[in-house]
Amino acid sequence: FQYLKRFEQGCDLDRFRYEAPSVEGSPAQCLQLFLLHCGVVDPSWAELRNFTCFLNTQLRDCEASVFCDPDFVQDTLKGF
Repeated sequence: FQYLKRFEQGCDLDRFRYEAPSVEGSPAQCLQLFLLHCGVVDPSWAELRNFTCFLNTQLRDCEASVFCDPDFVQDTLKGF
């Protein structure tokens, strides 16, 4: 949710890192962003769950990857 929220606000996500167990926004805001970005017009709860699990896994992998570390790649892949 925190990545989607910052993406919607046009923030630079290159240096953002999720800090567990930080909480932002309300459950209604979270659901609204998931509905907006899941890619299904009228998603079921199962589809929303699959979307959030997939997004979570991808973002965790991205944060762990040296290729997504701005200190490592510096300006080589700026905005990638």
